[in-house]
Amino acid sequence: MTPPIPFPLSPEAAAPCAPPEQEASEMTAATDDTRAASGGAPAPCRALGRPLVTRWADGRLTVSLDDHPIQRWRLLGDGGDATLTFDGGADAAASITAAEVQRLAALAALDAAFVRADGPATLRLLAPDALAEALRGDGVAVEDAGGGLWASVGMLFQRPDLWLLAAGSGGYPQTHVLSNGRYHPRRPPKPQGTLYARHIPWLGQTLSFRVADPVRDLERFHRWQNDPRVAAFWQETGDLDHHRAYLDAQTSDPHTMPLIASLDGAPFGYFEVYWAKENRIGAYYDAQDYDRGWHVLIGEERVRGRAHVCAWLPSLVHFMFLDDPRTQRIVGEPRADHHQQIRNLDRSGFAKVKEFDFPHKRAMLVMLLRERYFADRLWVPRADPVPASAAVSRQGG
Repeated sequence: MTPPIPFPLSPEAAAPCAPPEQEASEMTAATDDTRAASGGAPAPCRALGRPLVTRWADGRLTVSLDDHPIQRWRLLGDGGDATLTFDGGADAAASITAAEVQRLAALAALDAAFVRADGPATLRLLAPDALAEALRGDGVAVEDAGGGLWASVGMLFQRPDLWLLAAGSGGYPQTHVLSNGRYHPRRPPKPQGTLYARHIPWLGQTLSFRVADPVRDLERFHRWQNDPRVAAFWQETGDLDHHRAYLDAQTSDPHTMPLIASLDGAPFGYFEVYWAKENRIGAYYDAQDYDRGWHVLIGEERVRGRAHVCAWLPSLVHFMFLDDPRTQRIVGEPRADHHQQIRNLDRSGFAKVKEFDFPHKRAMLVMLLRERYFADRLWVPRADPVPASAAVSRQGG
């Protein structure tokens, strides 16, 4: 299988994630016959059990499964004038209904087309009636007053099909319980294995999150926690027994989910995703039943820096919003003096709510709304704002 070639994003979207100048020139010079969709090329569809692959050639897009073409599309125009037109179907998989294969292939095609068209909020869609009806049913496409069909990237990214690899928490019935003085929904049993994957165009790699294994990941976690740079913020240095007990506690606690983050299968970080209402942060603000938060540890030096933060941070948020559609807010509590992390959070759409005191640190409460994340397309962070004085200077004022 030909590996996807990374490609430049629009200037506004690419600014915070721009690669070094040498890499950027190499990317520009590369041929563009194969391009990755922003959410995955291959797109790891859980329903199919294997990936869909999107490729561009001569202005046409082909979506394939197991190297067999499923659909072909043509894209005309870019930005708000872009139109994606169905150009024929081909093979279907025997293990799943043809209609379902076509629906999933169309979602992958839309993902690739939105990137190719320079990231518009919507694009016009011309598709067969049955496929159009399926996309309307998914909420990805809507008709305008004149009967034209328009696809929305914000709605596409709320569909779990291309990114979420487990069943998710959203289907778990709601019943409330009391634990440690907190009244909250009973949390679902924890999944196993890889939960989320997304291709990152500016890195040319696939980012994934899997559930941490206290045996498999112990030595790695132990090394990371004893890194002085990590220890300065986590304050969890110790021996193997200490870190084994830590991972065991996170694995058994129903309100947290310990994750290992990887790029192309190589682990680089440890993330904790938690339900905020029964977490320590829940006592410091009016926590809702399905608010979620996170802690992060980047253990590998090669994966530190802006280009990588722009990959894992919005993808982690995307995973939390996809895992349970009832989650409307993501919260965080970085140290108030961790200025670099707070700048990263600003860039990713988090609002600074207040500073407050934990017993062990002074923290900043930050919050990101589901509505803002999908409406503002924050799966790619925005560029830093230009100070007014600098803008005037550039204009010669």
